Amino acid sequence: MKIVMLTSIGLALSVGIPAAAQQPAAAPAAAPAACPPGSTCTPQPLPSSTLGLFPFPAKQQTKEQQLQDEQECYAWARGQTGIDPALVKANPDSAAKAAAAKMDSAATGAAVVGAAKGAAAGAVISAAGGGDAGHGAGAGAAAGAIAGRRAKKQAVAKAGAQGAAANQAKVDEMMNTFKKAFTACITGKGYTVS
Repeated sequence: MKIVMLTSIGLALSVGIPAAAQQPAAAPAAAPAACPPGSTCTPQPLPSSTLGLFPFPAKQQTKEQQLQDEQECYAWARGQTGIDPALVKANPDSAAKAAAAKMDSAATGAAVVGAAKGAAAGAVISAAGGGDAGHGAGAGAAAGAIAGRRAKKQAVAKAGAQGAAANQAKVDEMMNTFKKAFTACITGKGYTVS
């Protein structure tokens, strides 16, 4: 190989490179869509199996053709909906924690309010019975605080459950949207879907 340096513009020029080295590399062969009989490879799952859909080849499409069609429809549905089912996951724990934290901050004064109501009720009941209103107020405040904390705990638990349910509903909605798009595409390619 000869290299000639053009000093005026600072470029190196190769001369005498074999023609084979100048050819672009051939594209790698595509992996087979299905495993040949008797091989040890694992067949690639159909995208529909991850969606819980069952496309039937109504036009006698081969397994290889069905895999290609499903991959195309999966990509098309992802592009149309902006949803990638591989990334859509329910996270009930974090949704529940977020909702519970929101409820916890909103219900922080529940024990204080319960104590105040209990104190008032205890004072009235004690005074009406001829007893010491102060003693009745103290007992009522303690009972009211306990009831207020219990109510707060129940409200936080309920909010957590509602947050988890709302998260799951959103995931279900997204997956149903994706499945509709995938089904529309694969039906257009000659499959029936159940």
